[in-house]
Amino acid sequence: MTRSAAETARLIADRSLSSREVVAACLARIAETNPSLNAVCALRADAALAEAEAADRRAEQGEVLGPLHGVPFTVKDWLDVATLFTPSTATQGSTVDGRVPARDATAVARLRAAGGILLGKTAVGPDDPAYGRVNNPHNPEYGPAGSSSGEAAVIGAGGSPLGLGSDSGGSIRQPAHCCGIAGLRPTSGRVPLTGHYPFISALNDPRTVIGPLARHVEDLALALRLIAGPDGWDPSAVPVPCPDPSTVDLRGTRVGLYTEHPDAAPDPACVAAVHAAGRALEAAGLIVEEATPPGLSEVYPLTLAYWRRPESLSPDEWVPDGGFDPAVLGPLDAEAVERSLFEWDRFRRRMLPFLNDHPLVLSPAAEKPAVRHGEDPGGIPYTLTWSLLGNPAAVVPAGSTVDGLPVGVQIAAAPWREDLALAAAAIIEAAHLR
Repeated sequence: MTRSAAETARLIADRSLSSREVVAACLARIAETNPSLNAVCALRADAALAEAEAADRRAEQGEVLGPLHGVPFTVKDWLDVATLFTPSTATQGSTVDGRVPARDATAVARLRAAGGILLGKTAVGPDDPAYGRVNNPHNPEYGPAGSSSGEAAVIGAGGSPLGLGSDSGGSIRQPAHCCGIAGLRPTSGRVPLTGHYPFISALNDPRTVIGPLARHVEDLALALRLIAGPDGWDPSAVPVPCPDPSTVDLRGTRVGLYTEHPDAAPDPACVAAVHAAGRALEAAGLIVEEATPPGLSEVYPLTLAYWRRPESLSPDEWVPDGGFDPAVLGPLDAEAVERSLFEWDRFRRRMLPFLNDHPLVLSPAAEKPAVRHGEDPGGIPYTLTWSLLGNPAAVVPAGSTVDGLPVGVQIAAAPWREDLALAAAAIIEAAHLR
């Protein structure tokens, strides 16, 4: 499946292509690759084919449900799908066996209401306790990163054109980088978290978001428009307009480019990809200058303090060198919690003037490209920074290693300006830097 979801939907709507053909092709690709990838953990093949045939009948009658009419998609296992089993990987330190949700997560329901056809659910983490190891679609000896691991792997392998994952510190962006696809962390509060399991509330964890992964940047924008906005259940979801990236003129926009980080030693391939992406943006008329955001040394201390709050449960992120052990560090008392929240807020305030000067920020997506299973994958400070800020950040392929593994870059923007980040990502994508 190499076409974009948007193009596929157009072809299905004008009956140049049938939804059944597309869904059958994706299912065939999953059957071919999943034995080596182990990416898809629950497949609804018969139901998807039946829905595709129904979509084709509607198209014949001139009835199109929405922008994803007849287009298949997949979702990370932590997003509820009505009547579909959710395995025991949903919480850290405990298991929930046999959980079958009664209804779809809001984001899933919205894609289906727009005509999308759900193929199935994907494994969580590169070493899923319930389903085993998930492998990289470019080389099964390497990992896909986490925790939207199976989602990035199946899309990277061509088994699905579009999917949904969740991201607390890089769980959409890190796998997108390692698997050679595009991914978006939306602004916190853009997409309702209703139906994410384990349950995450905005007050308890303002870092976690639901967002799209895809082979094409235009599909990130399409999916975001469909899943954004309040749902009447998640009080953190707000009604902020979602501008179309295709209408944005970025010429003259200043971009802050940085590769060095006090808590990372970026791989040369990751550094090279950032500079290649910077040259592509310059060629498109943007003003790219080396500029390091303030407060980067605070990223890990703030995260450690967050995890030590008595109510904190962060199931899918980590810090370098096994530096977090709740049993050793112990929880924070009330005064320390209040102080940590003040420091977090100060970190966010310090970043605003930088973003006023540099509406876009270009950096590595990760410290390293994909690594072999069992090797140190490096830290996540580049992605974690924007999670703590609550800002949108997109990852797009922009290079490769000498071994042919993909390398992505991250382009971040001010809150609610996903359109800027996606417009810049589209420029990088169009430069064909892989």
